[in-house]
Amino acid sequence: MTDDTFYIAAGDHRLEACWWAGPATTALVFLHEGLGCVDLWRDVPEKLARSTGLAAFAYSRPGYGRSSGIVLPRPADYHAVEADDILPAVLGAAGIERAVLIGHSDGGTIALMTAAKDPRIKGAVTMAAHVFNEEITLAGIREARRAWETTNLREKLRRYHGDNVDAAFHGWNDTWQRPDFADWNIEAGLADVRCPVLVVQGADDQYGSAEQVHAIARGVAGPAQELILPDCGHSPHLEAPEPLFAAVNQFVAGLSL
Repeated sequence: MTDDTFYIAAGDHRLEACWWAGPATTALVFLHEGLGCVDLWRDVPEKLARSTGLAAFAYSRPGYGRSSGIVLPRPADYHAVEADDILPAVLGAAGIERAVLIGHSDGGTIALMTAAKDPRIKGAVTMAAHVFNEEITLAGIREARRAWETTNLREKLRRYHGDNVDAAFHGWNDTWQRPDFADWNIEAGLADVRCPVLVVQGADDQYGSAEQVHAIARGVAGPAQELILPDCGHSPHLEAPEPLFAAVNQFVAGLSL
């Protein structure tokens, strides 16, 4: 927990949040993965705030970190709930009028869905985002379940999620494996994304194929750049920070903010 952590209200939820070099009306907004939270971004927001010259803001979604809890099961459209209701409320509560979204995995998906509807989004960086379900994703999720059941993964995650740890894991892991999620696909909505997008994925991502990147780039209406990083898995910001940060800096410099 950083010294600058505070809480904001979004609907019925109380969410932990943090600024770096802020608050500000124009900011990088970080959206975490399916097992993430503010703390698991580590020093990435601070470094990108410094290199881009923009303030950075991150929050933990309901059911993660020190935010208020959730009731399982999650709805199959949980990404849409986050994109349509939670994130817009968060931006309003934080006073952010112009945002560059930086989303990892589930956070990247939410970034795209929000950018399709919210004019405050001036650019989006997705890292390992999904726009459809595929077998490699399910295989990675099944492997995560095995780790949850046979290793100390729960205790590691509990350090970050506290009493939310079980809901955080099962809300992600169980939902993706449900029969009603097998055909999940948001490609049709990508045509409404008109802001610039930087689409990033590790070449060795265990949760998604390169077709996720290509589907996003060809589906959005605005300009899109693809970046597939060699020798990198599911977390480019941790596994390949130098090329990622260079790409993000160049991307942000080209935006009209």
